[in-house]
Amino acid sequence: MTHTISNKRLTIEKVNEIILKGKKLELSKESEAAIVKCRKFLDSKMEDIGRPVYGVTTGFGSLCNITIPAEDLSQLQHNLVMSHACGTGETVRPEIVKLMLLLKVQSLSYGYSGVQLITVQRLIDMFNNDILPVVYQQGSLGASGDLAPLAHMCLPLIGLGEVYYKGEVRPSAEVWAEFGWEPVKLQSKEGLALLNGTQFMSAHAVWSLIQAERLSDWADKIGAMSLEAYDGRIEPFYPQVHEVRAHQGQIETAARFRQLLEGSEIIKQKKVHVQDPYSFRCIPQVHGASKDTIRYVKSVIEIEINSATDNPTVFPDEDLIISAGNFHGQPIAIPMDMLTIALSELANISERRIYKLISGQRGLPNFLVAKPGLNSGFMIPQYTAASIVSQSKGLCMPASADSIPSSQGQEDHVSMGANAATKLVRVVENTERVLAIELFNAAQAFEFRRPLRSSWEIEKIFAKYRKVVPFIDDDRYMHPLIEKSVEFIR
Repeated sequence: MTHTISNKRLTIEKVNEIILKGKKLELSKESEAAIVKCRKFLDSKMEDIGRPVYGVTTGFGSLCNITIPAEDLSQLQHNLVMSHACGTGETVRPEIVKLMLLLKVQSLSYGYSGVQLITVQRLIDMFNNDILPVVYQQGSLGASGDLAPLAHMCLPLIGLGEVYYKGEVRPSAEVWAEFGWEPVKLQSKEGLALLNGTQFMSAHAVWSLIQAERLSDWADKIGAMSLEAYDGRIEPFYPQVHEVRAHQGQIETAARFRQLLEGSEIIKQKKVHVQDPYSFRCIPQVHGASKDTIRYVKSVIEIEINSATDNPTVFPDEDLIISAGNFHGQPIAIPMDMLTIALSELANISERRIYKLISGQRGLPNFLVAKPGLNSGFMIPQYTAASIVSQSKGLCMPASADSIPSSQGQEDHVSMGANAATKLVRVVENTERVLAIELFNAAQAFEFRRPLRSSWEIEKIFAKYRKVVPFIDDDRYMHPLIEKSVEFIR
């Protein structure tokens, strides 16, 4: 199966399909022509350029006033990639690196970057053969492009750096030799085209959005099971309540819960309590707000992944080479911070439901075991969830509110979008774990409502879950069960 890179709009769903189905990439004829046309235009301008062009005939950043001789322009780009590969810290997930390759190819394919066709083709070769560069999480300010991480991604093009290949980390030169590939000799502007851009940020955002939609769905399903286990009320999910406030996510969530709980004996039984705690009663408002945020962030990121984001931007038809700021990550840094908060709140309210389930209320035993005291039961999973939620709250400080000048003040406002991106991924992971712990608790509590039955959908989820995670009679080693719960919702 093959996906053809073209001007056709790339959606988050399409990206997910490419990755999940293991599709190969190829350039459309139109994209090839656009790349070649732009490169030819740039080469023609280089013959008699007449004026300095940033990053093409000059140094970079605050060195933009230094003119580079024509015979050194290729070395300039080579040096750029080498010198900017200054990442550190933990390595980026290989699946996110693969997204970086895809998004960089998409951005270069529009023919506004001045790269050689062979350069783009080699990036495609890396993607198609699962040769994934080793990229580090720390090093980008999210403004002059994701310089350090994209430098690491592009080092293999010039025969340097390391790659993941067939389960091993290997020098790229070794892998290149196996394929019979020669290092790419970068031409004028190419290094800058490769390193400028937002593909580190946007790849993290795309991956996080895919997970966010999955986790939002699971939050509803797990929340519905918890509501049943807690003997909660259905009235807060009635459509009339939400029609008078009319937030789309809120309406969708309430409708989803009514659908999930349709036909439940538990929800229909007479309730002795008048109200449920907010963590149950306000699920439409909280889960709904997260849904609305996911929807907004998705719309922004889809604009980003269909854009040319390097600098300068080359316009062959208009005879223009313009140095501007499309590399600046602010348009996606703020939304990524928003998504971090939205996902953190799914975990925050989930932990509160966990707490209620183990509190010995509504006919449930303390800590969800028959012999509390002798058994601690589900006491400590709540501690774990609380610890994770607390960490996520700390990570909700918006990275995009910060800026530190760089390059001797030339780059005097930066987005810190890369930090927004990496902490977003951490919060995604945290939210997944908290929801898995809620499912662990909800399934246990659910059994104390027997012989009453829930809806067909909830009973189906419960039955599948019980095939991997058993009911807990007496204390046992909990960590493997939590890990199985995580895998269940993954």
